[in-house]
Amino acid sequence: MNYSFASDNTAGVCPEAWAALESVNTGHVPSYGDDAWTARARQAFQAVFETDCAVHFAFNGTMANALALSAACRSYQSIFCHELAHIEVDECGAPEFFTGGAKLIALPGAHAKLEPAAVEAATHRGHGVHFPKPGAVSLTQSTELGTVYTPAEIAALSEIARRHGMYVHMDGARFANAAASLQESQGAAPADITWRAGVDVLSFGGTKNGMLTTEAVVIFNPDLATDFDRRVKQSGQLASKQRFAAAQWVAMLENETWLRQAAHANAMTRRLAEGLLALPGCELPHAVEANGVFIKLPEPLVRKLTERGWQFYPFGAPGTYRFMCGWDTKNTVIEALLADARA
Repeated sequence: MNYSFASDNTAGVCPEAWAALESVNTGHVPSYGDDAWTARARQAFQAVFETDCAVHFAFNGTMANALALSAACRSYQSIFCHELAHIEVDECGAPEFFTGGAKLIALPGAHAKLEPAAVEAATHRGHGVHFPKPGAVSLTQSTELGTVYTPAEIAALSEIARRHGMYVHMDGARFANAAASLQESQGAAPADITWRAGVDVLSFGGTKNGMLTTEAVVIFNPDLATDFDRRVKQSGQLASKQRFAAAQWVAMLENETWLRQAAHANAMTRRLAEGLLALPGCELPHAVEANGVFIKLPEPLVRKLTERGWQFYPFGAPGTYRFMCGWDTKNTVIEALLADARA
């Protein structure tokens, strides 16, 4: 079986992160984040985002999202998200559990993006104390269909959130891919698509970009940072040997490895999309803007590719399939899949 395009989680650890793990695997240093590597990692985040921000680590994206939302929402509040959002369909109620019961309200929107009109309308649902009070808007960047929110789109949604007293959370499991895409297309910096556009807290994905068991919660709004370290501890996310997480982030952020690897994954994705789209009966229902191809394929083609060992999954509308590229996707593998598809 070939799992090259099944998920960007199927790849191994990138050389830079692996070398970082080896580099700190010596001697004895303070535990629980009181080490020099954790301090250096936090400085690296502040340099990337051009602002003072609080940074905490989690072992996976589900927990990063749940922790971020637990700081933003009380148990009697609601969280607006897209109906395809990971927090809605893939996190087994973790946001609700760790907020103590905040209600996820899933909204429609073309290409997996929340739309301002839908969010505005949702704020007027219910009647008084009988309905959850709006607490947060959660944006997935890049989205579950591989599309990307522009700075202007984020700012428009943030304006609605501010007007209604809500915080803005960004689920950035693939934030690196979105950042690389927007840097290329609009010259946007990471700050332009986060705090400058109104984002209060970001779940910054490391795993899908070549790191091992580490995600970051980056808090731009100091109101959400109070006692966040205790949320991390209570949820079992405080690493005793935190230098192993921090060193990976140092290696990825200080030399822009995170952006280069994401840009590579995006480029490989475009090549894959171009090749598949050239085949009869293949259609792209969504723009290819990050590292995922979501494409309608004829069923005989799906069957034959599967018989030849290629692993990919149905996603979204009937007849649509998802192919993901990662930090290590090679052009030779793409050409091999396309050769089988043409055959």
